Amino acid sequence: MRWNLKPKPDPLKVKHLADVLNVDAVVATLLVQRGIETYEQAKTFFRPVLSDLHDPFLMKDMDRAVERIEAAIAAGENILVFGDYDVDGTTAVSLVSSYLRSYYPNVATYIPDRYNEGYGVSTAGIDFADDNGFSLIIALDCGIKSIDKVAYANEKGIDFIICDHHRPGDILPDAVAILDPKRADCDYPYDELCGCGVGFKLIQALSSRRGQTIQNLVPYLDLVAAAIAADIVPITGENRVLAKFGLDVINTFPRPGIKALIQNVKKKMLTISDVVFIVAPRINAAGRIKHGNYAVELLTEFNIEQAEEFASQIEGLNADRKDLDKQITAEALLQIERNNDHDRYTTVVYQENWHKGVIGIVASRLIETYYRPTLVFTKSGDKLAASARSVKDFDVYNALEACAEHLEQFGGHMYAAGLTLKEEQYPLFRQKFEEVVGQTITPELLIPEISIDAEIDFADITPKFHRLLKQFEPFGPGNMSPVFMSRNIKDTGYGKPIGADETHLRLFVKQGESEGFAAIGFGLAKKMDLACDGKAFDAAYSIDENEWNGQVNLQLRLRDIRCEE
Repeated sequence: MRWNLKPKPDPLKVKHLADVLNVDAVVATLLVQRGIETYEQAKTFFRPVLSDLHDPFLMKDMDRAVERIEAAIAAGENILVFGDYDVDGTTAVSLVSSYLRSYYPNVATYIPDRYNEGYGVSTAGIDFADDNGFSLIIALDCGIKSIDKVAYANEKGIDFIICDHHRPGDILPDAVAILDPKRADCDYPYDELCGCGVGFKLIQALSSRRGQTIQNLVPYLDLVAAAIAADIVPITGENRVLAKFGLDVINTFPRPGIKALIQNVKKKMLTISDVVFIVAPRINAAGRIKHGNYAVELLTEFNIEQAEEFASQIEGLNADRKDLDKQITAEALLQIERNNDHDRYTTVVYQENWHKGVIGIVASRLIETYYRPTLVFTKSGDKLAASARSVKDFDVYNALEACAEHLEQFGGHMYAAGLTLKEEQYPLFRQKFEEVVGQTITPELLIPEISIDAEIDFADITPKFHRLLKQFEPFGPGNMSPVFMSRNIKDTGYGKPIGADETHLRLFVKQGESEGFAAIGFGLAKKMDLACDGKAFDAAYSIDENEWNGQVNLQLRLRDIRCEE
């Protein structure tokens, strides 16, 4: 594990911010590291408001999208809201369809079948629209590369509005409107929205034309927050505002579907991390195991008893997903072992009967063991399909682009992508992908990194300090929970492995004469020897709270420990 202590920012900027905010130097350092250098920037960061959201009409083609939807409503046309089967897609479909239905009845939804139709806009979906009299399709979280499919729809007299956030290709589809802040010709001020976020900008524009204010849209923000959390987009700028107010909705008055998913969670207040690990996997399980329609039904249901029934079904699907994930991960690790693939720059594994719905999760699991760009393939019809996952700071999308000659199609982001290829191309692609990654990745990127914000002493960890850190929330990419390091730490003799399989480590640590803290390190039991017998060690950790028997105390969440340097 590499420990990377971030460089200290300009001390004059730190001192200025500490003075104007009346905070200590550590807090000011954390802010400057996040690009916050003035009182006004700090105010925006600590006190986000809905008025910070940008005018949706700044997005290229927004005026055209709104005009086409208004024309469809005026003419009584049937509108089909189409979206991908993951959390971002199903929340986006739920968001836009439920908003439109609040004042116009001729709206239906369509989620493609992961197995029969695959990712994105599908011929089957367009045929469904044609057969059922839909003349306008609003595609969410997909469509930016669907040139042939949109052309096919045009031949049938069906118009497309595309709301996407993936990177466009050199040619754009011939749609009525294409909302994508990553378009080269789009000057929208923030280009890190997720698909549901782009959908929210669309309903924000529609609502403004209907004389509504942003307050009318607050009840929809629980969906946006779930998508932001699940899609691992940066929680900066506009996403930070949407995530913050969306979390408020989740914690106070969530829609019945989300309320049903979280009703057994014992925590009083959910964080973005809770949404990632509790809400998102369950929404995702529908599309992974059965069909994404289950998720849309849950998220658009306003009868609590019916929502609880849908949530119960999805809970069962999530249990199935966990079993498949565990089984396929074990089989993939065995395949790597048998093939003696330990010294490669990449992990590329394939088995034709692996469940397509969980191969992305399996790819992430494999990175926990073999830290390198990873693809997991399975059979999908007459082709092979794969999910790709990457390691920190390596762009797997670019690597796939360099292998495009072997691929049928691909799309995604820097850290996650999907692709299909013909079976005979698999060995050629596997070799080419290994070559491309080997030529472009640096050795240090193949070693997991802990990025440490600052070195502090235990004396710095006070209740006031922690209260200020909590105001940095919501945490996520671009605004991660601060990680600290402290030196010359000692366990007071209470260290022991914990957990059902004793893979976790619990310590009670002190530094000099300062107050001690309970510390827990998940997966760190193998390093217990470093903390035994009064040895001094260094610790990298974040600070959180532990609630036990009604008492709330600060504790350290250990990221790693090492022999004192």
